[in-house]
Amino acid sequence: MPDIAYVNGRFGPLADAVVNIEDRGFQFGDGVYEVMRTYRGQPFSVEAHLTRLERSAQALQLSTGHTAAQWTSLIHEGLRLSRFPETKIYLQITRGRAPRDHPFPIDLAPTTVLTFRELHPLEASVRNAGVQAITIDDIRWGRCDIKSVNLLANVLARQRAKEAGVFEAILIREGMVTEGSVSNVVVVRNGVIQTAPEGHRILSGVTRAIVLELARKEGLPVSEAFVSREELLAASEVFLTGTTVEVLSVVRVDGQVIGDGAPGAVSRLLSARWNALIG
Repeated sequence: MPDIAYVNGRFGPLADAVVNIEDRGFQFGDGVYEVMRTYRGQPFSVEAHLTRLERSAQALQLSTGHTAAQWTSLIHEGLRLSRFPETKIYLQITRGRAPRDHPFPIDLAPTTVLTFRELHPLEASVRNAGVQAITIDDIRWGRCDIKSVNLLANVLARQRAKEAGVFEAILIREGMVTEGSVSNVVVVRNGVIQTAPEGHRILSGVTRAIVLELARKEGLPVSEAFVSREELLAASEVFLTGTTVEVLSVVRVDGQVIGDGAPGAVSRLLSARWNALIG
């Protein structure tokens, strides 16, 4: 079962895929991306991911290269060719190839890329125990709502987490929690589920939106408002949401125990509802 890539109209082995050195994605990070996954071999929530992709592309005045229906067809074709039990799907669009100059070139064909790799879900033991996190300064640019390929700040944050021996780095800007380096962050305070609001300061996740809707269906109060680092540490529960982490409890932040040091009732309930949703 090979890792598969689609580049500008052609499928082939991932190891053979190439992009021109003058591509603006390489030269400037001038592009956007999405990450999707499968459940039982079927891509999950493709429409929502492609809607966010279009929104990101529009913010950069960037052509997506294909319609949503065409992208969906290509995703299914890649899954057919790769044949993994579960697959991580990466979609990237850059402005394309042009001599290196900062302004947008005129009439440039975008570079379109899909990759298909086997997905290895988190071990059940990790989910049952919960994970640890650290907090660090959020040094990202001012339009975090655009899913840009400019990810150096996220890379640095993730590296800090790795060096600290924890799962995630939770980003703090002006004293307030924004999100994680690869996830959205949710806290439970006084029985209320609270997470940073949509806007330029966060990338609003597809999983985040679904989990908040599941919470509302359970009659749980939800507040989309920033929390401080102090409120984060004092929360009864903290959990992460994301395409690959799904609903994942955080039991320690900066070495401090959250709640009773185990996944809490709210995160366990929402994880169970998530599992029921994906079947």
